[in-house]
Amino acid sequence: MSASQPSVQRVLTGIKPSGTPHLGNYAGAIRPAIAASRQAGAESFYFLADYHALISTTDPLRVQRSTLEIAATWLAAGLDTGRVWFYRQSDIPEIPELTWLLTCVAGKGLLNRAHAYKAAVDKNTAEGADPDAGVNMGLYMYPVLMAADILMFKAHTVPVGRDQIQHIEMARDIAGSFNHLYGEHFVLPEAAIDASVATLPGLDGRKMSKSYDNTIPLFAAPAELKKLIYSIVTDSKAPGEPKDADGSALFDLYQAFADAEDARAMRTAFEEGIAWGEAKQALFEKIEAAVSPMREKYQALVADPAQIEALLHEGAAKARAIATPFLAELRRAVGLRNLADVARPVAVEKAKAALPQFKQYREADGRFHFKLVDAEGGLLLQGEGFASPRDAGGVVAALKRGVAYELKEAALWLNGERVAALAEGVGEVALRAALAAFGD
Repeated sequence: MSASQPSVQRVLTGIKPSGTPHLGNYAGAIRPAIAASRQAGAESFYFLADYHALISTTDPLRVQRSTLEIAATWLAAGLDTGRVWFYRQSDIPEIPELTWLLTCVAGKGLLNRAHAYKAAVDKNTAEGADPDAGVNMGLYMYPVLMAADILMFKAHTVPVGRDQIQHIEMARDIAGSFNHLYGEHFVLPEAAIDASVATLPGLDGRKMSKSYDNTIPLFAAPAELKKLIYSIVTDSKAPGEPKDADGSALFDLYQAFADAEDARAMRTAFEEGIAWGEAKQALFEKIEAAVSPMREKYQALVADPAQIEALLHEGAAKARAIATPFLAELRRAVGLRNLADVARPVAVEKAKAALPQFKQYREADGRFHFKLVDAEGGLLLQGEGFASPRDAGGVVAALKRGVAYELKEAALWLNGERVAALAEGVGEVALRAALAAFGD
């Protein structure tokens, strides 16, 4: 529905400073994210998640160096800080404060189900150790900090890998709990999975990953880059023998850095029996052509950390222009207020709170629903099941704005579509009065 589409889409990406970036990071995450930031109608937020890095390392120099390298990588790859919000997480003091506000509404049972925590507990249990051995509270509270990162800037979508979908769902749950208690303050984010972005293979054909020690550093020197490419595992087919491009790590890497025409030409060369040495030389030339200009920018940036620091400070000021007033709104919502500013009787505050409320939730079948309840919690309106939270939220937003609707057949219709059913015993007059309250 058109009502569900905000005029500007906010997209937020967290970048954990955890080591030297490799070709897989660039092709799978950095390059598509930068391309997306240039699209019209999008507000892109990119932050260096240095608080998250503290969960897994206690080496201060490693955190500092990795933050420098990751920031330099994104800038060298073409991120335009004038178009986006690019900041360091630890430069936004509102984020840890929001983390605490969210901690106070996040259920322990929800955090117990987080994949990373459960994996640690399962590993300890299998080894006969205490279930929480070696588990710090940073790991346990990771989903709440991640929720604060997202909710602070009212992000609509968060590009993540499939293993991170749970964290977005947890952020939605936490935001929903806060909204239910204190009013509609947070946007409920959605995970964005780009199925078109392939996972690049490493030197041994498995997913390129530091955990497999099979990576090709993005800014390796030309001689090292060539050496690594020539070490990629291939089969024993001789020159002249047809080779299968599908499933070939060499071809997958070439395709990630080639245009469509060059990729087709290389596929044909595989079919015609190109020698592996010749194919590896072509891959080296293709990657070197793409990386060389970035490498020069990267080296210049790393050699001038003050330039990066200045850009991050500018980004923090830009981000805090949003975060500071929003946190003030949230502080007031939860009751952290100036005691001298008690202008109205408590009864008026209570009367204001005792209004009808919309509640949104997800059923076990995966459909998204909403309901309207009166001041005492009695059901007035039950929403239909929607395919996405954005669709359900769009209907709620439209009804709050007073968009014209129809009541017929004991149901509410919007733009000719049935979107909700009246609860049993609820009349048209009562429902219209409840919806009118949102316009007061």
